[in-house]
Amino acid sequence: MLLVLLVILVAVLITVGSVRPIKPTMSTFERRRRANLGDVAARDLLRRDQLLGGILSLQRIIIGLAIAAIANISIVIWAWGWGLLVILAVVIGYGTLGRLRPIRTVASRLYNKYENKLLGFVARFPVVFRVIGISDISGDTVAVRFDSREELQHLIVNSNGVLTVDEKRLLDHGLSFGDKLVGSIMVPRSAIDTIKKTELLGPLTLDDLHKTGHSRIPVIDSDIDHIIGILQIRSLLALDIKRSLTAEKAMEPRVYYIREDQTLQHALAAFLRTHHHLFIVVNEFRETVGLLTLEDVIEALLGRRIIDEFDAHDDLRVVALRNLHDNNHPKNLEDV
Repeated sequence: MLLVLLVILVAVLITVGSVRPIKPTMSTFERRRRANLGDVAARDLLRRDQLLGGILSLQRIIIGLAIAAIANISIVIWAWGWGLLVILAVVIGYGTLGRLRPIRTVASRLYNKYENKLLGFVARFPVVFRVIGISDISGDTVAVRFDSREELQHLIVNSNGVLTVDEKRLLDHGLSFGDKLVGSIMVPRSAIDTIKKTELLGPLTLDDLHKTGHSRIPVIDSDIDHIIGILQIRSLLALDIKRSLTAEKAMEPRVYYIREDQTLQHALAAFLRTHHHLFIVVNEFRETVGLLTLEDVIEALLGRRIIDEFDAHDDLRVVALRNLHDNNHPKNLEDV
């Protein structure tokens, strides 16, 4: 009789020990947000969280009582010698056996069948279960944390069904925006269209300027490393073509320069401070290496192109690779 009771207690111990209540995959914040909006399912999940700790405490109590009963029966049947060995084998082995798939499947089915009744039992004695164990496992005191920006970006990229493609792109580019440098998005030197300061703004010249597809053209003195102003194409629409104006007379003489190794965050702050829309990008030797527009920075922040009526090309860096200005291409060239 004692042996049969021992086998039953061991079976109960293994079954109860293998029970793993399913925790909600939805975060506590999201469950509370939905519950506040009237979501009944989310409200039930919150209530379950508050009572699930009591079930875990009840599980520990049953396991402890079962081990104590098994120890007493083992000592009665086999005395202290063999009885202690049986107790040790049960304590060590019940967790291993409980991880077997068939046993876990049976235990999960039994638990899911009686979970509501167990939750109701715990709800009747909240004070008792608050004293003997955890009363709430919702994790309110544990803050969700990320140890790196890359981890947060990984979560955003893999948040399928929560964020749209555009929202993912916006968040991802926003997080990496501060690390990007001006040189990574600027219009390269080889794609810059310029006009000499002595150029007369006649009908043919104005037509050529409009064909460039740019709203602003740098005005140069002797070469591109000596930019002295910015010519705004829109301002030329009201120009009296009967008067012989040069680019120098029609240009905006104020020129802003920015280093290619500056961050886009610095560039955006500079655009807002100066109320200007175009910066000339220079290197450490103050040589012109490109130009940067406010539009370029906004596009890098948003992660998408901004196309307006003056955009003749989708990507000026691709245009630069075509080498439109035929830079450094003599007949007998040799790259080393």
